[in-house]
Amino acid sequence: MRFHKVLVANRGEIAVRIIRALRELGIESVAIFSEADREAMHTELADEAICIGPAKSLDSYANPVAILSAAIVTGVDAIHPGYGFLSERYDFVEMCQQVGITFIGPSCEVMRLMGNKYNARQTMIEAGVPVTPGSKELIYSVKNGKELADQIGYPVMIKAADGGGGKGMRRVDQADDFERLFEQAQNETQSIYGNQDIYIEKVIDAAKHIEVQLLADHYGNVIHLGERDCSLQRKHQKVIEIAPALSVGEDIRYQICQAAVKAAQTIGYRNAGTIEFLLDQAGNFYFMEMNTRLQVEHPISEMITGIDIVKEQIKIAADQKLAYQQEDIKFSGVSIEARLNAENPFTHFQPSSGQIKALNLPSGGLGLRVETGIYAPSYLSPFYDSMIAKIIVHQQTEEQAWALLNRALTEFVIEGVETNVDLLEALAQDPQVQRGEFHTQWLENDFLEQWLADLKKGD
Repeated sequence: MRFHKVLVANRGEIAVRIIRALRELGIESVAIFSEADREAMHTELADEAICIGPAKSLDSYANPVAILSAAIVTGVDAIHPGYGFLSERYDFVEMCQQVGITFIGPSCEVMRLMGNKYNARQTMIEAGVPVTPGSKELIYSVKNGKELADQIGYPVMIKAADGGGGKGMRRVDQADDFERLFEQAQNETQSIYGNQDIYIEKVIDAAKHIEVQLLADHYGNVIHLGERDCSLQRKHQKVIEIAPALSVGEDIRYQICQAAVKAAQTIGYRNAGTIEFLLDQAGNFYFMEMNTRLQVEHPISEMITGIDIVKEQIKIAADQKLAYQQEDIKFSGVSIEARLNAENPFTHFQPSSGQIKALNLPSGGLGLRVETGIYAPSYLSPFYDSMIAKIIVHQQTEEQAWALLNRALTEFVIEGVETNVDLLEALAQDPQVQRGEFHTQWLENDFLEQWLADLKKGD
């Protein structure tokens, strides 16, 4: 089977990324846009573009009825969801099936299973994949939650079963704070997800966030494209990612990648997906969650393997076999991605929006890739995610990769909105970062406050 026309159910840089892959495959593309994105880059690049609603995402990009209506009207064979919005909505996958349109991603059954973090945890236990100490059942009362927390030891993390991106999560460092934070997490879970399904896990402090990129077809073939270090985070959101994870030894690398493949095989996974782990200082790793979609940071896995993950997604959804066995995957060099966000680090990372008056994206040389959905003089809307570009570099050594990233960041110029480019430059130049000596709390707890204080002194 081959698709002739695909609707891209997203916006910004990821919509542009998918549209370009479709064009290279000789497949027509349909862009959707809200009223706020009428002149956005992705609408200009696609073969067709159709408005699906007002600026608010719930009425446009996250509106399954509007998107399916656009898909039917334009006569597409398939829908690519990108990431965010409807990319992990199993009910949307079911709706696609009902109207005979292929969803480029996993089945709704697998998505339902792995989208619930608690169910995913239980599935991994059954598959023999290590998980962090914690709940064996959902917790609905403060009393039961506190008894478990006292038993496994503080700090603990209270998590919404349906959560993600830091939503419905609270870290508890001492028993006296448990009741207050449990109620906060429960209330937030109720308001966002419409339930109070919560579980508790032991916090693995000073841990690395390591994730494994997977590809799986409809014929039982599952391969991995190596691992990424995503430990440089703020508010549970990744800032810079590196592939491969330079501080991980070969034995641990092999074990983590094999565990990820085993997990995918156990659940009958297909298409692209990512298994995320926490790696402690003793070399023990624990399953954290599975993302049943394309990841923001997928380019760095592409760079070290030479495999286009978006094109593979499309081919798999069209019922084509993977053209690779695991032994065919060759890893080369080091790749780093820096996320450029429209936010001001000096005003508590307040999002920024407005008219882009001037824009210069870094270019030149081998191994530099910039992905964005903005241009001058477009308007940067306040309605959507603050990420506006990704700078990706690939070199044979980590020293060369950091040097190229530093050069690229100094060339980035934007006028009209604030960005986090100064923070990215500081991180890319930091010797501790370059040595890989950081963990998931390092940026917030050990770096950020001192960096801001040093800047104020300099002023």
